[in-house]
Amino acid sequence: MAPPPSMPAASDRAGPGRDAGDSSSLRLRRAPSADAGDLAGDSSVGLRENGEPQPPTNPPPQEQQQQHEMLYYRASAPAHRRVKESPLSSDAIFRQSHAGLLNLCIVVLIAVNSRLIIENLMKYGLLIRAGFWFSARSLGDWPLLMCCLTLPVFPLVALMAEKLITRKLIGEHVVILLHIIITTSAIVYPVVVTLKCDSAVLSGFVLMFLASIMWMKLVSYAHTNYDIRVLSKSTEKGAAYGNYVDPENMKDPTFKSLVYFMLAPTLCYQPTYPQTTCIRKGWVTQQLIKCVVFTGLMGFIIEQYINPIVKNSKHPLKGNFLNAIERVLKLSVPTLYVWLCMFYCFFHLWLNIVAELLCFGDREFYKDWWNAKTVEEYWRMWNMPVHKWIIRHIYFPCIRKGFSRGVAILISFLVSAVFHEICIAVPCHIFKFWAFSGIMFQIPLVFLTRYLHATFKHVMVGNMIFWFFSIVGQPMCVLLYYHDVMNRQAQASR
Repeated sequence: MAPPPSMPAASDRAGPGRDAGDSSSLRLRRAPSADAGDLAGDSSVGLRENGEPQPPTNPPPQEQQQQHEMLYYRASAPAHRRVKESPLSSDAIFRQSHAGLLNLCIVVLIAVNSRLIIENLMKYGLLIRAGFWFSARSLGDWPLLMCCLTLPVFPLVALMAEKLITRKLIGEHVVILLHIIITTSAIVYPVVVTLKCDSAVLSGFVLMFLASIMWMKLVSYAHTNYDIRVLSKSTEKGAAYGNYVDPENMKDPTFKSLVYFMLAPTLCYQPTYPQTTCIRKGWVTQQLIKCVVFTGLMGFIIEQYINPIVKNSKHPLKGNFLNAIERVLKLSVPTLYVWLCMFYCFFHLWLNIVAELLCFGDREFYKDWWNAKTVEEYWRMWNMPVHKWIIRHIYFPCIRKGFSRGVAILISFLVSAVFHEICIAVPCHIFKFWAFSGIMFQIPLVFLTRYLHATFKHVMVGNMIFWFFSIVGQPMCVLLYYHDVMNRQAQASR
């Protein structure tokens, strides 16, 4: 049915690409009689000397808007003008803003967790105690402290090896052998000290964490200096590398560059780094206060929630299956909170504090890993210092050696799994390979989530799988290691 004579078609009123609901795009024609009546009754219309009506002055914008709205909402104006999807339909859901739903989730989380906090305090009372973190035994862990204080010896020996080959006092094969001995000793020495001493778990974890960082830095230091020597020799022979050779990053190693690298929040060595111009002291103070607050929040969650749940649980592989599932799900929420607080404290606060104090310019310590559509994408964005180290010193060296991409990924995950196991199993004095298995189990998840993302491009199925295994996998590892540690301590006390 054609529109009335006084109204144009919808295509005349709304141009292509414009919403018909926009009143500014409406162009309605009035009937001649209506125009005459309006002119006669409009007090703003004057008369010329010959009696003809004078054109009306432009009304204010508010009156124009009111006139447009009155014309747009006439009974004869069509209310349905184009095909539209519901906001929550699969085709339109990702084009909408969900800020209100996010606010709802925040309010619900606050309400639910407030109830849980009150319920927990009424049931257990305040459980915060210093003995879990720093006991008299942990203060007596002087062998671990001495081991930690002697770790800087290894970078100094590595610098001496580089100085020797720079002065051509030793050959290339000798310096490679020296670096292999240095890096191996840097990780074996803390492992032996930790296993020999019956120290607190937290003290052993800190030592192994620092030793792992030291090992990765030494590997990068040796590999980068070796590559600099190779490029320098190739350049001298006339090989053209285009813009890939940066003279600033082709310098010989110095004591100053080594010390800066060992303190900088990076695992990849280079002679020079991009730097900022000044230190913001007020900003550093704010970040330190936040770091203390969130560290205290982690301690509160661990003491008040995780410890009671774990103590009232059984070994997940030896007890009732439904009971184990219930414990894992009950432990999943506080474990997730601790994980998020740890990420925020270390990657956002602490690394930025160190970078600010050292004027370290590149502060991309993480990306938006929470939006990862595959497990592989998560590992590329979660921990940027480790990711850059693996890409630079493991993945692409394997590719250059002729390995396939799948084998290079397998080797990268293998190295990551070994160091996860070392950092957890050595302080706990047990080797059940739970952390190792948890990392290696993600390799099939990499290919599964990659396939799902390629199949369902507009649905974040891979992201859902990633969050599911993050929420369930961590409490499972906590229960496994806790009960194994308790069993070991019970057997040792007999």
